[in-house]
Amino acid sequence: MKASTSIASFVLLLILISTNCFYSEAQRCRPSGRIIGKKPPPGECNQENDSDCCVQGKAYATFKCSPPVASQTKAQLTLNSFEKNGDGGGPSECDNKYHSDDTPVVALSTGWFNNRSRCLHNITISANGKSVVAMVVDECDSTMGCDEEHDYQPPCPNNIVDASQAVWKALGVPHNQWGGLEITWSDA
Repeated sequence: MKASTSIASFVLLLILISTNCFYSEAQRCRPSGRIIGKKPPPGECNQENDSDCCVQGKAYATFKCSPPVASQTKAQLTLNSFEKNGDGGGPSECDNKYHSDDTPVVALSTGWFNNRSRCLHNITISANGKSVVAMVVDECDSTMGCDEEHDYQPPCPNNIVDASQAVWKALGVPHNQWGGLEITWSDA
């Protein structure tokens, strides 16, 4: 009797371990390709908010997916200007408009942008013990970059919430620390 209980326990343990491995594998978002950087023409890459410009010959990972959205999805908050002539490039994809740096708006990585399904919807961003509601107005393209359309900036990583100054202010982040912050976000 003890041998069959031990075998059954061992088999159950193996099933649980393999199920967990398959579940973890399904939760990963792996690169879908890569782009080789091209040197931007002089004056063509806006570095207003410490934005990166593509480096000649450097390989950049691209992603068609983002980590799964949960009640509190972990992400990297970055700084972006959605104003005309800002480092965000052209008008926002969702409404073809520019937005003031004083308005809480964001761009999401391609997978979270989800073919525009979050366009003009609000998300809640939390960090530093504070939260702010911001409207999704654009995509932070994880599939393309290093070209004129993307201001010669690299593709976005797959876990980016690219936010206006208003979001950073609402979270109480000191100005000298703007640019990169671990946050959580959820659909509002």
